[in-house]
Amino acid sequence: MTSAISAARVTSYGELVTRARAGELGPDPAGLRIAVAFTTRQAVRHDGRGTGYRNEVLSLRLAEAVGSCAVEPGALPDSAVEDCAGADVARLLEHPLLPVRVAALDAYLMHVTPHTPVCGADSVPLPAGTSLEKSRARARAVVELLDLPPGATVLVVGVVNSLLEELRSLGIDYVACDLKGGVTEWGEPVVTDALAEAGRCDALLVSGMTLGNGTFEPLREHAARHGKQLVMFAQTGSAVLPRFLGHGVSAVCAEPYPFFWLDGGPGTVHRYRAGRTGGGAR
Repeated sequence: MTSAISAARVTSYGELVTRARAGELGPDPAGLRIAVAFTTRQAVRHDGRGTGYRNEVLSLRLAEAVGSCAVEPGALPDSAVEDCAGADVARLLEHPLLPVRVAALDAYLMHVTPHTPVCGADSVPLPAGTSLEKSRARARAVVELLDLPPGATVLVVGVVNSLLEELRSLGIDYVACDLKGGVTEWGEPVVTDALAEAGRCDALLVSGMTLGNGTFEPLREHAARHGKQLVMFAQTGSAVLPRFLGHGVSAVCAEPYPFFWLDGGPGTVHRYRAGRTGGGAR
């Protein structure tokens, strides 16, 4: 069986946007309107962790689907939410703010190809628990998508301490990268230029936030050119990134809204692997 996603994969982000705007991937986006636009802001400091972080996410509701794009806290003007509510998707795909364009594309593709087995998704339950327990469960689901021996080195773009902790437990080395810089929970320096470090790494583990800041395409191209694994962990663009499987992206752990950090109850992430054409065994 060929999934709807595998039948419509693309070779660049620009191609995906062009095809979506032309209505080649589903209904004419000019005929679809965003009912609700909202932002989610949080500050986190897990018990037992020495550092914390903040998140801000723009989300757009299209029928039953919610598309999201994370932004740097405070970077999104309040007017953006007002711009989006009631607007048609076609207009938002041409919005001057990149995060709005990404969230609109994510909502559209989530509406067209939701995270279901027929669309290629392998749903993995996350147990109920504390914020740290759920973070660690999510990290295991993400890192399991890497196929690397101990001693290999992974470029981690978008520092999440639970992901680094899981890699450490497996004996996998990493280079931590984030535009904010700083240090990890273990005092390791966080680099800010991902492409400058990619050449010395065996694989890439990359946040979907790279869609919203424009750094995804160079990383995808590097992975495709050098035949490296590129695993995406995606709250931003969870319905966008599976479209690149086999074209630089080797696997995706997709996590649409509501995210694991919003609720202590059980949750779900959806995993995709290149070469898979439908749901089924993990």
